[in-house]
Order: sequence, then C-alpha cells, then structure tokens
Amino acid sequence: MKLFKLILLTVFSLFISCENKNEGDKISISNRMLLVNDEQFLIKGICYHPVPKGSNQLDFGTIDQDLALMVEAGINTIRVYAPIDDETVLDKISNSGIKLIVGFGYNQDGNFDILSGSFIDYIDKYKNHKAILMWELGNEYNYHPEWFDGDIKNWYKAMNNAAELIKKHDSNHPTTTAHGDLPDSLALSLSNNIDVWGMNVYRWDNPSTIFSEWEKVSTKPMYLSEAGGDSYMTISKAGYEIGENQKAQADANAKILDAVFNNTEIGSGVTLFSFTDGWWKAGNNNVQDTGGHAPNSSGVPYDGSPNEEYWGMVDIDRNKKLTFDIIQQKYKNKIYENK
Repeated sequence: MKLFKLILLTVFSLFISCENKNEGDKISISNRMLLVNDEQFLIKGICYHPVPKGSNQLDFGTIDQDLALMVEAGINTIRVYAPIDDETVLDKISNSGIKLIVGFGYNQDGNFDILSGSFIDYIDKYKNHKAILMWELGNEYNYHPEWFDGDIKNWYKAMNNAAELIKKHDSNHPTTTAHGDLPDSLALSLSNNIDVWGMNVYRWDNPSTIFSEWEKVSTKPMYLSEAGGDSYMTISKAGYEIGENQKAQADANAKILDAVFNNTEIGSGVTLFSFTDGWWKAGNNNVQDTGGHAPNSSGVPYDGSPNEEYWGMVDIDRNKKLTFDIIQQKYKNKIYENK
C-alpha cells in the first residue's frame, strides 16, 4: 500500500512539474512599471535578427552560441521583429532566463501578420510559454503613411484593433508597439489599447529628453525599443576617425545606457540595437557594406549616418566588439539589478 501511494505521489509530482514548465509567468503593469510575477522588471535587452552571411533569411542555427553571449552580457530580454514559430528555440530562450518581446508586422503575406489576422493564431499557440514578455505591433510605422493609403490614422486604428483582439485572447501579456520616437497626440488618442509604449530613439548619445517628454503626455509605462550607435564613421567627427570605429560605438552606447538607467522612474529599460552585424541590409549579402537606410536617423552618433551593417554588439562571426564589454558593465551593474 505504501509503495502504491509512493508511485501515485511521484506521478502526481511529475504531472505538476510538466504543467509548471509550460505555464508562463504573470506579466502585468502597475502605474509606470512593468512587472513579472508582481516584481518590477527592468528591460536590459537587445534587438535580435540573426541572418547568416550570403543570406537575407532568418536563421536560428547559432541560437545556443548567441544565448550564451547574451547571458554573459547580462541581457534579460530579446526583441524580435518577427515571430519565432519554433518551440525549441523559445524553450532555449526561456531556459536561459531571458524574456521575449514578439513583434508582428502589418503585411507579411499572411504569415502571422496583422492584416490577415493570423497574428492571433501565433498568440493562441504560444501565450502560455514562459519566454513571452509582451506582444509588439509594428515597427516605426509612423514614418510610413504611404503604407496605409497616405493616412497614418489607418495604421493607428489597425494597431489599436489588433491590441484589443489580443486582450480578448490573452489577458496575461501587455501589448506594445515600437514607435518612431515620441508618439504625438494623434497616436496616443487612437491607441488606447497599447499598454506599454516602445520608442525607437536616436538622439545622438543622450536620449534623456525622451523621458521628461513622455512624462508630460502619458502615465503609461515606456521603454526604448531601439537605441544605440553603429561602429562605422562615415566622416571624421567628434574626435572619432573615419572608417570602422568600434570605440565610437562603445562610447555612444555607454552614454545611452547611462541615460536609460538614470531614468527608471519613467522608463522600463531598453532593447539596444543590435545583437549582430547584419550583412544583408545594404548591398552584397556576402560582404559587409557601408551605407544602408533608416528613417529619421540623423541622430545616429557620431556622424549622423546609419551604417546598417555595423550595428552589432558582436560581428557576424560572433566576435565581441568593444561595445560588448560596455553593455556587460551596464547590464550587470548592481545598481541596476531588478529588485
């Protein structure tokens, strides 16, 4: 009889263990704070879009190596621009102690996008996964009214409706967006279903003003969904020489991260751009090109020019750049540890 009870207890324990493994954390907001299991969560993040040399397609073949580098750097959040439909990858992210902000595009040919409504299928599939932190709608779409019949109100309405639908399917994860810099009164008035505002902010090496500006227009949480500098100088400026210049990137990111962590009463952190150099963004995918295009990017330190293929904290071969140590120092600083 005792043996039978022991077997039952063991089976029950294994069942509970499996259930808990698949149960996501409680994600919520309180005033301006983002909470994970009722504790304040400060995003120490990175934008992540791994594309190998010679390709323009996402590839998670280096996920183990990438996650090891992220953990070493103190990263606790990854922001992706497209959904990861691979539970093995999601499990690896979660098992590394890292959270995920999942981005949905408006028109992705029916592939988990907002236009087709298929994004909600992804949410239904993964809403209980422990890796998920927030659902993100769009990336700097406010810079592209031409995508919405020339009227940006069409995007804000679509975004707001998508956020409303998310809330009906998943009450446990906040909705967010990656807005190009500070949203104006039109954006805010048409987007009441957005819980946390992400902002892609390129204001040289000091984004401090974004926090006081946000405090004046909203009481909702916010974070910097993109910020940072590249490691190529198009011109010599501010004491930095022309050409590949990792010191310029490291110095800029140090000042940007200090500004972020000095304003945590308003902001909930940052997903720095970006994890790896992206050779697919400008010119030949087999070589690292200069140039590229990013809208409203004249605030890129220190030359005002976005060299899109030089933005990684590691290069495409996963060699650490000078900024890696800076990010590690800032993210692992005890002053900035979550409570």
